[in-house]
Amino acid sequence: MTDTPIAPEGTILRAENGDVIAYDRSGLLLRLSDRVIADIAARLRLAPETPGGAPGSAPGGAPREAEVAELPDDLDAWAIRAEGDWIAFQANLPRADSARGYRRHREGGAILAEARGPLLGILGIGGARAGLASPGASRFPYHVFGPADDIGAVGMGGEGDAPATPALQPLREVTQEALLAETLLSRRAEARQSLPLFFTRAESDSAATAGDLGTGAAFANFERAVANLVAAATRLGTRAQLLAVTLDYVLEDLSGDPLAYRDGILALMERITRALGRHGLPAPVFLTAFDCGTHEITEGPALAGQWELSWNHGEHQLVFTCPSYAFALDDTARLTEEGRRTKAEIAAEALSLVQEGGRWLCPTIQLAEREGDDIRLICEAAEPLVLDKADPFGAGPLHGFRLDGVTNGAELLSVEIDAKDRKSLILRCSRRPEGVVEVAYAFAAAPGSGQGPYPANAGALRDGWSGGGSHGPLHRWALPARLRLTAGDGR
Repeated sequence: MTDTPIAPEGTILRAENGDVIAYDRSGLLLRLSDRVIADIAARLRLAPETPGGAPGSAPGGAPREAEVAELPDDLDAWAIRAEGDWIAFQANLPRADSARGYRRHREGGAILAEARGPLLGILGIGGARAGLASPGASRFPYHVFGPADDIGAVGMGGEGDAPATPALQPLREVTQEALLAETLLSRRAEARQSLPLFFTRAESDSAATAGDLGTGAAFANFERAVANLVAAATRLGTRAQLLAVTLDYVLEDLSGDPLAYRDGILALMERITRALGRHGLPAPVFLTAFDCGTHEITEGPALAGQWELSWNHGEHQLVFTCPSYAFALDDTARLTEEGRRTKAEIAAEALSLVQEGGRWLCPTIQLAEREGDDIRLICEAAEPLVLDKADPFGAGPLHGFRLDGVTNGAELLSVEIDAKDRKSLILRCSRRPEGVVEVAYAFAAAPGSGQGPYPANAGALRDGWSGGGSHGPLHRWALPARLRLTAGDGR
């Protein structure tokens, strides 16, 4: 028996449409159907080659995992895979609560947590105080971002034009908007709910009036932030949703006219609404705190103009989250860290209620009328009123109330809640007040009369709502007011 030499190449198995298993000097050659290749690709979680794509590419010509930007070597990451323009992976990263899924663009940049739903935006606009931020990263560094323009969370500050970018980058500083995003995330994490991605940016300039704010550099850069929000969402393969626009512009207004201030803010909200419409976004929720001034600044046209704005804001969804006498100030009249955190927590409560279809309403004094020798205050409130005996802001024994314009020496003796109507107050007086009498609450106090870190304008009137905060219970405090006393009982 003689050995038959084996040919250097040949076919082992042939089908009607060609060779299935062949061989050559390199070894076996398998020619599989497109259906089999697709099945293998799916099992390996790799995308098969498509017509028009370069060899070894994913759909649309995107490089495979071997060709995309590498992840840092020191990441505790696994299950790394290419998904279009992104590298998806699981990891146990620093400052994260536990292992979870992440993604990073194939060109590099920020690592983002895998998240369901839209990219959520919280944008702010205002004067110099709107640019206040704490240095350092967010408590949720893989969920809260700003546009990748190397400007920072506080924006341009009116100096130049912000660039266009679809990319995101982690925060180097935390603004009020970022604090609000953190608070929302923290509460969702406690409830074991999904954690979305947030896009935050605050823009400000040195506008001298509220009307100027709507036509200056801050507004132009605000609209650029809107465009970047939409572009970032598109890059992520999702949609943009603007949760809220924060407004922080009161003491900066130099118009000298309460109505001019009100009209300027109304015009600003209208311009913002139209700008959002140009980018396919609906009218926003506007969030603002009712500014009570500082230790020394206790009255002025813009402070009074807020009262006009609180009941006359047209069709805009303007929400006064809380009077600022609930927020601690430092010796430069800027919010302390505790004050900023409290402001964010109460804003989160207000925004959450509004998103659920409810109405956030701080108690608002609407009418002051005579009742014999006393005065009845009629309020709009969501729940029965409370005069807080703890007096946390140092409002004094009269809970922040005062009578102005009295000509006959009548004095305010006490303040109590009407037992028959828990949304009304009775101001007990020593005699019937005469003159052009006005009732003031948390407004136009003597400069420097406040206690501790809180503004001089302060009060102790709230409703029965309460919530949990990082520095103690949260309450819905009454808005400052100054109203002319009306006849009431006809006497």
